[in-house]
Amino acid sequence: QVQFVESGGGLVQPGRSLRLSCAASGFAFSSYAMRWYRQAPGQEREFVARISTTGDSTNYTDSVKGRFTISRDNRKARVYLQMNNLIPEDTAVYYCNAGRIFGKTYWGQGTQVTVSS
Repeated sequence: QVQFVESGGGLVQPGRSLRLSCAASGFAFSSYAMRWYRQAPGQEREFVARISTTGDSTNYTDSVKGRFTISRDNRKARVYLQMNNLIPEDTAVYYCNAGRIFGKTYWGQGTQVTVSS
């Protein structure tokens, strides 16, 4: 079955970095563009970043441009999110996603990122 397992979150001070990882399985990973989303307490889940199937095209929401970098390893079926210069507004649960697979959208458990001094 389709699974996403996110990891790498934690509690960090403003200005520090974290690298999130998402392990995907159960589908042809290299055939799907991958995305990171996040959901802060009391807010809707929002798009963060997207990477094409080959990794040669990326897109970011404006608030993370220049600070976050999405990448992927198709051999390992993993997608990553390097987050630099973190700010308190980045605090959220972060999820990876591949869009609709077999007509359904799948989500993992997510990984908590807390930015606080």
